[in-house]
Amino acid sequence: MENIIAIVMAAGKGTRMKTNKSKVVHKIYGKELIARVVETVQKSGINDIIAVVGHKRDDVQNVLGDSVKYAYQEELLGTGHTAMQAIPYLKGKKGKVVVLYGDVPLVRPETIKKLIAKSIAEKESATILTALYNNPTGYGRVVRDASGNVKAIVEEKDATDEEKAITEINGGIYCFDIEELILALEKITRNNAQGEYYLTDVIKIMNEKGLKTGAIIVEDNTEILGVNDRAQLEMLTRILRIRINQAHLENGVTIEDINNTYIYDDVEIGMDTVIHPNTTIKSGVKIGENCEIGPNAYIREGCELANNVKIGSFVEIKKAKIGEGTKVPHLSYMGDCEIGSKTNIGCGTITCNYDGFKKSKTIIGNNAFIGSNVNFIAPVTIGDNVLVAAGSTITDDVPKDSLSIARQRQINKEGWNKK
Repeated sequence: MENIIAIVMAAGKGTRMKTNKSKVVHKIYGKELIARVVETVQKSGINDIIAVVGHKRDDVQNVLGDSVKYAYQEELLGTGHTAMQAIPYLKGKKGKVVVLYGDVPLVRPETIKKLIAKSIAEKESATILTALYNNPTGYGRVVRDASGNVKAIVEEKDATDEEKAITEINGGIYCFDIEELILALEKITRNNAQGEYYLTDVIKIMNEKGLKTGAIIVEDNTEILGVNDRAQLEMLTRILRIRINQAHLENGVTIEDINNTYIYDDVEIGMDTVIHPNTTIKSGVKIGENCEIGPNAYIREGCELANNVKIGSFVEIKKAKIGEGTKVPHLSYMGDCEIGSKTNIGCGTITCNYDGFKKSKTIIGNNAFIGSNVNFIAPVTIGDNVLVAAGSTITDDVPKDSLSIARQRQINKEGWNKK
């Protein structure tokens, strides 16, 4: 494949967000907008990435670190001007460059791959991702010739009435020939209603030069949605949540209410597992088959659940490895722990894993029965086939096959309360 580079535009102010930080570092479903875009680009097979930053650029650099190269836009003079800042990285190179926005987080890697593949296969100097909207108001219109080739992209404020009637809109993601993009950027002007350098003017310039320009229509219009304010951020978060949940449904997981189940990225869930409502499962969690999770459960980072595990209502687990057939039915916190197979954790049980300075681990063996309201003061190890009496606070290791009781005897002082 030809050399492929990506430019991610992340220099805007985002004034409608009403924020003291860069718009693109606001999180959507636990991950910054700009981080999602860069990860998508990487998953599409592109590792040479240039982030064009400007307003609050330190915010962006703190998120992306050294995963990208940086170009700086001191003045915000439009999208074409943004792309110009990356020219020093492009000069002398041949191949394709994908240009996209840092606030459009839902595009799929497969879509970027299709865009690149079409651009290469059909020898197009520019290939645009477009969409069909019944109400295209506010979007740049895609103007095609009689053969279906893209002639130009006309912004809403510059469009004629005839052009405004076009329902194919610019999705804001492009694949350009590197050398032709550099030449076209040198020719664009600010002669438009906004007084800005439009990246979209590159298409018209390439057409006037006799170059081939084309487009693919995105299959899912939500992929090109951007974030301009808090309401749009919430809307895209809902879309992403449902997209993730839908993928788990297709893989054989039962989710009783996809609108009230919060499964983050990169979660693995086995077939025939049931997720009850108001359950949150954070990124990186692995859950086996035939498990039952929730309702109102919180599965945090670093958890691995084997097959046939039950995590019940109002249970929180974190960095927990739980063996097959084990049950944590309700009202418990199990953090920084390993629990064996076929163990039962009683209501109100917690691992006291943090002493104010460091986190320590609790290990509970197989076939253990833990009574209600037990506190494990980590680090502590509980052997196989152990029974821990309800109300115990366990500070020492318990050998296998033992009964452990750690509570004071009850004392009744009759008549004491009347005094």
